Amino acid sequence: MHFHKHASRLLCAAAFCLVSIAVQAAPLRIGYWTSGVSLGLGAVLETGDFLKKAGIDDVRFVHFAEVNAPASGLAANVIDISFSVAGASAFSIAASGVPIRIFGATAPADVTFVAPATSPVTSLAALRGKKIGMSPAGSSVALMTAAVLRANYGFTPADYALVPGNEARLAQFLAQQQVDAAALRSVTVAQLTEVKTKRLGTLADEWRKLTHSNAMPYLGVGAARSELVQRDPQTVAKFIVAIHNAIAWGNAHPDQVAAILQKVANLPANDARIYAAHWAELNTISFEPADIETLKREQQIFAASGTIKGTLPQDVFDSGPYQLAAKIIAAQKP
Repeated sequence: MHFHKHASRLLCAAAFCLVSIAVQAAPLRIGYWTSGVSLGLGAVLETGDFLKKAGIDDVRFVHFAEVNAPASGLAANVIDISFSVAGASAFSIAASGVPIRIFGATAPADVTFVAPATSPVTSLAALRGKKIGMSPAGSSVALMTAAVLRANYGFTPADYALVPGNEARLAQFLAQQQVDAAALRSVTVAQLTEVKTKRLGTLADEWRKLTHSNAMPYLGVGAARSELVQRDPQTVAKFIVAIHNAIAWGNAHPDQVAAILQKVANLPANDARIYAAHWAELNTISFEPADIETLKREQQIFAASGTIKGTLPQDVFDSGPYQLAAKIIAAQKP
């Protein structure tokens, strides 16, 4: 008799635990790259209440110091979702069978090729045999630069030396004349004080020349593990709403964005102000049919040049959460 009572108590306790576990879902693990342009949006999302207001209460932020690490984090199931996955890395892991879905285009290819003002180099065509500073091999910038130099100027990777670094390091290389040119975000070019530069071209213009289209290319995408998108598309939609609202807030409050960057990223006041002034060029969340077509075209060009392998699964571009988010955003408007 006592055994049955004890067993039924245990069963009740087990059932209660199961109910508790069901109610206390694990936090949403959000990863982003903190050494690049995604730092600003990440800092605003972490310090603000955009996620909470969108209906996501339980989150854990995971910081990555390396550009391709958010993709690796998704592959290793260290994170559930990220707004800053290098497009090329996302394509690579999806083609290799990692179950992810891309749900948004988030980082426009806002990259300018510059050389020191005193340099004899005056165009991209003159970079044959030269050293070019840019994001590391495998990054979207490196792959897109390789594609445009090959298609528009006939360069092979052996025709120039890629000198890798993050934005601050590349600016330093340029100032110390360790590179002949660099591929830098416009915000970094605006922050340069140690070296006067001249513009050789932009990645967006070169990409349009290559594709014969007016589409804006993207360096970064929003991506999530497939099981999250399948199990809970509503949470992914809420995440998109939070990003949309954080970007809109940043556009309207450059002084507050600059203050957050000074505090969270230890940026000097002037650099933080310049970053805030370029906020709209650095951050977006869009997944219209034209954006999906552009991303497909990018992947095809990368694959054709042999820089990334494999073919993408049919369902890797999932616009369901974006469409759900668009309805929520439309309902928010007064």
